Amino acid sequence: MTIVRILIVCAWMLAYCVLAARAQQTTRPATQAAPTATLKLWPDGAPLAKGTRDADTPTLAVYLPDPATTNGCGIVVCPGGGYSHLSMIREGSDVAHWLNSHGIAAFVLKYRINPYRQPVPMLDGQRAMRLARSRAADWNVDPNRLGMVGFSAGGHVTSTVGTHFDSGNPAAPDPIDRLSCRPDFLVLLYPVISMKTEIVHAGSRHFLLGDTPSDDLVLSLSNETQVTAQTPPAFLAASKTDPTVKIINSELFYQALQKVGVPSQLVEFDTGGHGWGLAPSNPVLAVWKDKCVAWLNERGFLSRTK
Repeated sequence: MTIVRILIVCAWMLAYCVLAARAQQTTRPATQAAPTATLKLWPDGAPLAKGTRDADTPTLAVYLPDPATTNGCGIVVCPGGGYSHLSMIREGSDVAHWLNSHGIAAFVLKYRINPYRQPVPMLDGQRAMRLARSRAADWNVDPNRLGMVGFSAGGHVTSTVGTHFDSGNPAAPDPIDRLSCRPDFLVLLYPVISMKTEIVHAGSRHFLLGDTPSDDLVLSLSNETQVTAQTPPAFLAASKTDPTVKIINSELFYQALQKVGVPSQLVEFDTGGHGWGLAPSNPVLAVWKDKCVAWLNERGFLSRTK
């Protein structure tokens, strides 16, 4: 690694440490309910696991809405953190409770991060979709209205699952692996999309792909290049002044979706920076939530089931 690249990665890590410290200051209010359950994605051990510690064990925390308000929609939540840590409150449980308030079942994914590399986070995201779909009836969720929301690097996990999905393996011994991992829709907040040098968030690329990824691997995980007509509909929101993840990530993904006719919406804010989550103290940024709910409703994902 050159001196310049070392300095870039160090600067990124310092910035994310500051964000992580701020996130840790946000504790769950006493009025917020704990998850209904927290499930291991693979009860007998995750593939490519380096051990059996908590960091080696991806999980899905289940947050269910009031049965009187549930509408049958479900969303897997992928927190950000640059593939080096996870913002499990600001971009995890807080988001789950907000989704619950709109009658949406939420499933917060703890996916594996550094020292894990590609394809591990993608495998965790795909398995989360299959697991949620396998338990849809138990959780009063329509398996055909099951999407993903991702923040920052969690947006890269989400867009990767949304462009690298499969319909399941009908011959798999595990019945969960026989199910599709395709999300029915994507919600991407200030997402990392590309791994190309001129666009990428350097820290995310470093922790996901290492220092010398092949050109083919970089292209495969530059998800703006992987969009097809089968890519799920997507809602995106990002800030033009984001110093961490350039807004061109969102713009290129949106343009690719538009080019092949996939329904999509991009909300761009003139200011806002990075890592705002639900933006509880910023009324300008906070409007993304209403716009997102309206988009989901217009697409029929929030239609109340009988």
